[in-house]
Amino acid sequence: MAGAEGHAGRQSELEPVVSLVDVLEEDEELENEACAVLGGSDSEKCSYSQGSVKRQALYACSTCTPEGEEPAGICLACSYECHGSHKLFELYTKRNFRCDCGNSKFKNLECKLFPDKAKINSGNKYNENFFGLYCICKRPYPDPEDEIPDEMIQCVVCEDWFHGRHLGAIPPESGDFQEMVCQACMKHCSFLWAYAAQLAVTKVSAEDDGLVLNVDGIGDQEVIKPENGGHQDSTLKEDIPEHGKDAVKEVKAEQTSEPCTSSSSASDPQTVFKNQHLNTESQSGCKLQDLKAKQFVKKDTATYWPLNWRSKLCTCPDCMKMYGDLDVLFLTDEYDTVLAYENKGKVDQAADRRDPLMDTLNSMNRVQQVELICEYNDLKSELKDYLKRFADEGTVVKREDIQQFFEEFQSKKRRRVDGMQYYCS
Repeated sequence: MAGAEGHAGRQSELEPVVSLVDVLEEDEELENEACAVLGGSDSEKCSYSQGSVKRQALYACSTCTPEGEEPAGICLACSYECHGSHKLFELYTKRNFRCDCGNSKFKNLECKLFPDKAKINSGNKYNENFFGLYCICKRPYPDPEDEIPDEMIQCVVCEDWFHGRHLGAIPPESGDFQEMVCQACMKHCSFLWAYAAQLAVTKVSAEDDGLVLNVDGIGDQEVIKPENGGHQDSTLKEDIPEHGKDAVKEVKAEQTSEPCTSSSSASDPQTVFKNQHLNTESQSGCKLQDLKAKQFVKKDTATYWPLNWRSKLCTCPDCMKMYGDLDVLFLTDEYDTVLAYENKGKVDQAADRRDPLMDTLNSMNRVQQVELICEYNDLKSELKDYLKRFADEGTVVKREDIQQFFEEFQSKKRRRVDGMQYYCS
């Protein structure tokens, strides 16, 4: 007997211990995540009739449009109704996209929800994500051949997903930043470097931890100095307003294998503006022009940005024209962010979420309502007393314990019903 008890004890040590609270918290977390991603999208109606939706949950069907075919994206409702048994790639959310389901890219499928679609959606943008490949390494996620634990982060500009180790700078803790702009998009939108000196979340150099995060091994940086600091920055002329070009000068720093780290030296470009703040009132009328007149650093890395950083971008006519030319006008739209989409989904789900108990009660007559409420109160009271024993003893509630409770509860209920006496008047 003692041996059997010892074996049972060793067996219980091997089993993962999960408390009821853990299960409930995990279930609530998964439900909240689903509400955040899917809540802002319609699960029953194809989104095609809405045109290019500002932001929605999207999928790509590998069964209908495999690699080698033209890329295509489908909305949430079509993923359920038209592609339920197909192999899908979950694309999370993307902006300004119109559902492709059943158009000319799908050779043998007609959309069940909205068959009358144009042959193509010329305003849609596609990348390797639509074939299940992500990051500059063009690998699937999850990747069975990648043994390095790493999170994937979505770029707010191109909306591709990147491994943290492939961004050129170690990502801060997930709670310390709201959005990320990848290396390629920082080159495309190099005006953001002027803002990064003031607004971006503090970055840690990759080499500080002995990690090589930049796949290409590029380590150059440019120190951009004000008007009295050298020749003009020709790379910035392409993406700054006309009236701001003459205010910007650059000095090309020597290429080095050592990272640019923070120090107390006043010559360190990352320290120069460490304690400065972005002025909300611009003397020239253009925040970007004023920032370009100061010293800042450009590096071959991604940047990480805090909550509400977009509201600090200049919206003068010249800057708005520049955003349009670079196709990044969405940066000035507060409702474009994934956070805004997720919050909308949570609000919509909370408004639509109905109490199943109340729905059941409303479908019953008064006698049935009273009986159900009594049964519910009995169940709640007995379950509370049953679980309290485990809490008092400090033991874990297991699956078999819950099964035993409901078996005993049903048995008690049958005895009560069988023992009832009915009288006729």
